[in-house]
Amino acid sequence: MRRFSYLTRAVWLLSLISLFTDLASEMLYPVMPLYLQSIGFSVFYIGLLEGVAEAVAGLSKGYFGQWSDRLGRRVPFVQWGYGLSALSKPLLAVLVTPVGVLLVRTLDRLGKGLRTGARDALLSDETTPANKGKVFGFHRSMDTLGAVLGPAAALMWLGSHPGEFRPLFLLAFGPGVLAVGVALLLHERRRAPSPRRVQPFWAVFAYWRVAPPAYRRVAGALLVFALFNSSDAFLLLLARQRGLSDTTVIGLYVFYNMVYVLSAWPAGYLADRWGPRRLLIAGLVLFAVVYGGASVAHTGGLFGLIFGLYGLYAAATEGISKAWLSNLSAPADTGAALGTFAGLGSLAALVASTLAGLLWQWRGPGLPFALAAGAALSVAVYLGTMRLAARPA
Repeated sequence: MRRFSYLTRAVWLLSLISLFTDLASEMLYPVMPLYLQSIGFSVFYIGLLEGVAEAVAGLSKGYFGQWSDRLGRRVPFVQWGYGLSALSKPLLAVLVTPVGVLLVRTLDRLGKGLRTGARDALLSDETTPANKGKVFGFHRSMDTLGAVLGPAAALMWLGSHPGEFRPLFLLAFGPGVLAVGVALLLHERRRAPSPRRVQPFWAVFAYWRVAPPAYRRVAGALLVFALFNSSDAFLLLLARQRGLSDTTVIGLYVFYNMVYVLSAWPAGYLADRWGPRRLLIAGLVLFAVVYGGASVAHTGGLFGLIFGLYGLYAAATEGISKAWLSNLSAPADTGAALGTFAGLGSLAALVASTLAGLLWQWRGPGLPFALAAGAALSVAVYLGTMRLAARPA
């Protein structure tokens, strides 16, 4: 068991919390675009809604990540953040107007912003640079296991209750409450507060100015890619537009998450052995293949291959990018570093999803998907050729 000694009590608890939260969230995520279309939302408004919600999460991630560093505390941010997200689930069954849906999605994303920087910093604090890929990979695997169970539960419900989306929002409240209960078991470990002053909410990304050059180069490249990486909702909408049924679309999403959950932890091992740069480059190439293929796919079998490759892309990038960036920043600034990156990424998602919705309505799905594939390949080439300095003390 010593080979798994990096899986501390805090890592297990954080992973279980993420599992329950994702079970609740992902019970609804693949259903949301289908549900919103059923009540009259356009593709552009769905993209705008997702983008605005992510932007709110983005602004709060950087801000609360700074507060976590400044106070030298992580756990309260994690507990309150998961609590807000749990509360938002049943409200989606009640508030069904465009403004109501926007407010509830914003509450959910505010909870995500409150917890993300502190949670990722807590994971980073629990391990060493040599094991960060494995720890973040394990966390992503557990997180994504919830993303398998959630859509599977939605699939079972819709199989016996076709078109009845709203009861799912009430059912999702249960695992959200479980996540909050596990979060209350977390204990704070003493750590030195960061000497940096917390910036105002509108200046949450001040860390960027003082960040190490290597951090800015890697984060900057990934953020350029994020400007073209729109919400996964567009992949789901594309599959539905090409004639696949609601249950088939959700089934594809379950398959994507199954591939992700089986690949994330092994990807963490490979990142620790080969370096995160190689894994990220491979993931970006896979993304280009997925989005290029999706623009011409018309059959369920081809979409199955696409969603499987998409799961491999996610495993090779999401947790790995956090592990890499945490190694490029000073330990006392980990919350600000990861919160700032996540925050800027969420603002980029606002641009990406809004742009994808506009281009879709103007020229169809081919153009936004082709642009995303081209951006992924360009960033992969850049990451493969740049030189980086060592981590700051």
